[in-house]
Amino acid sequence: MEDITIGPAGGAGGNIKDSTDQDFMADVVEASKQAPVLVDFWAPWCGPCKSLTPVLEKVVNEQQGKVKLVKVNIDENPGIAGQLGVRSIPAVFAFNDGRPVDAFQGALPESQLKQFIEKLLGGTDEGQQIQEAIEHADGLLQAGDAAQAAQIYGAIIERDPKNIPAIVGLARCYLANDDPERASQILDMAGPDRQMDPAIKSVRTAIELMADAPKDDELDSLIDRVTDERANHELRLELAEALMARGRNKEAADHLLKILSDDLEWGEGRAKAKLLELFEAAGPKDPATIEGRRRLSSLMFA
Repeated sequence: MEDITIGPAGGAGGNIKDSTDQDFMADVVEASKQAPVLVDFWAPWCGPCKSLTPVLEKVVNEQQGKVKLVKVNIDENPGIAGQLGVRSIPAVFAFNDGRPVDAFQGALPESQLKQFIEKLLGGTDEGQQIQEAIEHADGLLQAGDAAQAAQIYGAIIERDPKNIPAIVGLARCYLANDDPERASQILDMAGPDRQMDPAIKSVRTAIELMADAPKDDELDSLIDRVTDERANHELRLELAEALMARGRNKEAADHLLKILSDDLEWGEGRAKAKLLELFEAAGPKDPATIEGRRRLSSLMFA
């Protein structure tokens, strides 16, 4: 069998290109404000990458410019992949309007790749309606109205029982109500073949963090100690972990970024690793993740 070589590709009409950490802002973030951009994180040694990339290129070219594909070799460009929490490849992130909106890992078959892109583009009228409903529910959940969001997610699941964004959203509603056991049961609805989906793994991480949640008085004591010992980064990291366990991601990110602003490699990378864990647990749409990634990028590329 002839070897498949993954390398630079111009694609039809410039729909496909290779990029670097330095060019990522222009090639992906800014470009996604004009048309959705898929980012394929790969490496030459990755066997599944060699299966996925040619099929991904084919599906993207069939869209005739409606969606772009940017390929990033993580061996040569580990920075952005690290910021996005990429831990295994192939990993594909979808960017739209300057931010990551969806992702998957592994070599999906062509049919599922088309579904992924169709969802990204809005797809059919029904697909557009479902996407708009999910976005509305996401907004309600972020605003603190988990009950109303749960009703919308539940209605979507009745129409599409395997809809991952709705399943993940409903699970996060239960997390917001301090019910990690029910959240885990909701995730099981996706089926065993989808449990490695990044969105589902994200909620699983959040569930694991909740197991170590401190009591109110313990958390208040930590906050007071950090206020008194502002230069104690070890204590600040402990507070960030406690806040993460309580789902207070924005506050946790602020403390971790304070450590990183003083020393980007503090604790042999422990603060940065904890921040990436926060991004994974909160999910790509959480304001703490969006703002945190922006601020981390500013620190890394300053």
